[in-house]
Amino acid sequence: MATMQGMSGLDLITVTEEISRLLPLWVHKVYLDENRLCVFRLNSKTQGKVNLLIEPGKRLHTVPVVPEMPQIPPAFAMFLRKYLGGGRIDSIRQHGLQRTVIIDIRKSEQVFHLIIEIFDDGNIILCGEDMTIIQPLTRQRFKDRDVLPGALYVFNPPDVSSIGPDEFALRLSEDDRDIVRALAVGSFLGGRYAEYVLNISGIDKNAPAKDVDALAIHTAVQDLLEKARTSPVPVHDKNGCHPVPSGGEKPAGYDSFNAALAAFYPSASPVKKQEEKRRISREDRIRLQQEEAIVKFGKNIERNEELASLLYEEYGFVTETIETLSKASATRSWQEIEKILKNDTSGAGKRIIRIFPAEASVELDLGRPVKVYVHESIDQNAGHYYDQVKKFKKKLAGAKAAMEREVHQAKVRKVQYQRPKKRWFDRFRWFYTSDQVLVIGGRDAGQNEELIRKYLEGGDTFVHADVHGASVVVVKGKTMHMDEVVRFAAAYSGAWKAGFASADVYAARPDQVSKTAESGEYLSRGSFVVRGERQWFNNVPLEVVIGLQKTPQTRILGGPESAVRKLCDLFVVLRPGTFEPNDIAKKVVRALRERLSAADQKALKFALNTEAVAAFVPPGGSDLVEG
Repeated sequence: MATMQGMSGLDLITVTEEISRLLPLWVHKVYLDENRLCVFRLNSKTQGKVNLLIEPGKRLHTVPVVPEMPQIPPAFAMFLRKYLGGGRIDSIRQHGLQRTVIIDIRKSEQVFHLIIEIFDDGNIILCGEDMTIIQPLTRQRFKDRDVLPGALYVFNPPDVSSIGPDEFALRLSEDDRDIVRALAVGSFLGGRYAEYVLNISGIDKNAPAKDVDALAIHTAVQDLLEKARTSPVPVHDKNGCHPVPSGGEKPAGYDSFNAALAAFYPSASPVKKQEEKRRISREDRIRLQQEEAIVKFGKNIERNEELASLLYEEYGFVTETIETLSKASATRSWQEIEKILKNDTSGAGKRIIRIFPAEASVELDLGRPVKVYVHESIDQNAGHYYDQVKKFKKKLAGAKAAMEREVHQAKVRKVQYQRPKKRWFDRFRWFYTSDQVLVIGGRDAGQNEELIRKYLEGGDTFVHADVHGASVVVVKGKTMHMDEVVRFAAAYSGAWKAGFASADVYAARPDQVSKTAESGEYLSRGSFVVRGERQWFNNVPLEVVIGLQKTPQTRILGGPESAVRKLCDLFVVLRPGTFEPNDIAKKVVRALRERLSAADQKALKFALNTEAVAAFVPPGGSDLVEG
């Protein structure tokens, strides 16, 4: 039954069945507002425009008009438009009786799965054909699954709607609840329809689940589901809106359950025409923005002061966590540590909310989430938050000073693309593998030395090309894509400068790598000794792909083709050749810029420049072989 708190699994059965009858539909536009209310504007050959409204965690149904939406679509809306715009919806279905809806959309030769979660906080998740997550609206980590790019989307086990009578009877025999709770919660029917099924079956709702006639209940449930699919009779009452009458209620008089839901929930105000919007002067708008900024800076100061204070209030727990995880990371990968913590439901592990392997940090529950870096002391961690306090106090002072000045009439340039935030590994060479494992490499002897001494930890993998003058490469965890890692190591080595077409590369454990030379020998800066058995990769081809990523953040990326190409809107391929690094960087910038509109060339100047490209150009001569 649909209430103001949200829709049930049975409601979604009727909704998805009604929408299925409108297929095929084509994606025209995607809208999204700041409250995560999303609308898909769909085209139909017979129905004209169809507006599918999605409020994650609450509801999914069609509406007659599109609610008012931002003029500039958020990044996720633009992302969905890019992938799904013009695509044909082949099917819309529900995962059993659970509040998960899957929409299959075909575009060109690809099939995308859009998953909408109408439970808990909800989510909208775009997946590839193999159910690998491309991008979610909200990134989430749970004990039993991750909703992150590159992860496989995990469905819950089948429920009563898709299992036979025997398996249903087995489940009830193992359930210690009374039958009404077993059906309402365990079978996703909710209280109203759990009682409805038991009345039809003639079974006392307080009877133990293990003692009832499972076949009679299973039959009644299937009959209820069939009514919801084929012959719904929308009903309104003071408690909500539901598709199947459960006790003599009066029909609401709507042609469809979707129409009943659109009337039940607060009506969506249509998109206002431009001339109807309240016009305010540019000066007033700037003053309003300044006032909002002052409030925002004040909140950030208060928040960071509170987070630093929480670290000291929980001094013992935080210190113990830092020491334990720092010690563990010396011998285990962060993936292994994360797995151990997920299974720790009774100890300190339950207070660790999230893990950030690339930063060697964790988010702790100290009354509110607080990020802590495990290789730093509690004072250093608190220092990060005090640095933020100083930064926002400076911004607050600047905003207050600006409020006292007269607003000039200069035009404000609109920012179309998001500048990436600086990260600790940006000064190295780096890329993420296709399964989202960070790989970093040194640019020179000094950085090679730093990577070995400071960043090579237990559970990592050390990789190096078998030539003199190669980048030290560190894989921060376990990856299934070592082919990408060795291509990265081979490209940023002396083999490129020598003009070779391929190179041999080896991998070793961190404990095999040492800065201690054999007796009577000397190791220069950036040099090392590898002892013991190594894993060899022979004849690795030399090639680097450099591309421009526009969303969600705009930056230049470089590395192996399979890892870089799928993230970038535009890219080129480099192989060993004749042009010096600075010259080839200019050629790359020119080749990428030529494919942009004049407006984008101007807007992307901050990201697409020679300096950014040169950071990913290998040492020595190169040729542009694809652009």
